[in-house]
Amino acid sequence: MNPQISVVISTYNPHLGRLQRTVQALQAQDLLSELWELIVVDNCSTSPLTIDDLGTEQPANVLLVREERLGLTFGRLTGISKSRGGILVFVDDDNILEPEYLNNALKIFQRLPRLGLAGGRSNPEWEQSAPDPWMKESFGNLALRDLGANELIAEISDPPSYPECAPIGAGMVARRKAIQSWIDSCRDQNMPTGRRGIALSSGEDCDIVLNVLGAGWQVGYFPELALTHLIPAARLTRTYLANLNYGIARSWVNVLARHGIVPWPPAHAFTLPLRKLRAYLVYRAWAGHGEYVRWRGACGQFDGRADLTFAGRTRG
Repeated sequence: MNPQISVVISTYNPHLGRLQRTVQALQAQDLLSELWELIVVDNCSTSPLTIDDLGTEQPANVLLVREERLGLTFGRLTGISKSRGGILVFVDDDNILEPEYLNNALKIFQRLPRLGLAGGRSNPEWEQSAPDPWMKESFGNLALRDLGANELIAEISDPPSYPECAPIGAGMVARRKAIQSWIDSCRDQNMPTGRRGIALSSGEDCDIVLNVLGAGWQVGYFPELALTHLIPAARLTRTYLANLNYGIARSWVNVLARHGIVPWPPAHAFTLPLRKLRAYLVYRAWAGHGEYVRWRGACGQFDGRADLTFAGRTRG
């Protein structure tokens, strides 16, 4: 009997303690093990992973494979190609799913036949002390989210826009039929590759959402889909959060344009130094950590707009 749910973890040089907690939380799911499988994709780690590295005591429904092309998208595509379930769950190597997560996901997709993607709550577990107040505006970039206790569902709008309730990558649940359009689109050499090693590029999750919406499916937020995101102390620094904000902002421009959404005018490369200097003054980037992080996000948007100009994809 084929499993109904396939969980895909793509990981690069993981912290084994966090990865093992992730796998252990999956093994503690209240859904019968015959109904789901786990595919762990070693996305070109420096030291190849072994089953022992996963710390699992139930390897029967666990498959470990390796993908030599570096990038989260490549890892996910390899995991999908090895999977058998009609429902896919993308889990990061630092996500601790609540015990009923897979069971709830199965019930949601059985109840809502037009639903293509689903996500839910992502709450933090800090490695050290709680973050400073200025870091709170970066929580979304750290894949932390709680939209409340009510179910939210959205579909394609006119003109196209990105719904607030669209799932984030951590714990994203997808109907296999619904993401086929995204799989097909990944033949495009300009596809977002997602995180590549330590590079903080992004956009792959938004690309999936926009493809699924464009294919006529719904996306939604479901509070019963809850997970804990393990946040190491190294991610709570000005440098990391600034680089993350830059990478996300630049990727966001490119992903929107990939789907015909270009809300910004073109930015030619020769204008970038002046734009960034002006933004440095507007955001008062010298005044504090939060101001500096915001300024780096603005720089990411400028560079994203220049990317589009260079590629000839801007609209007038």
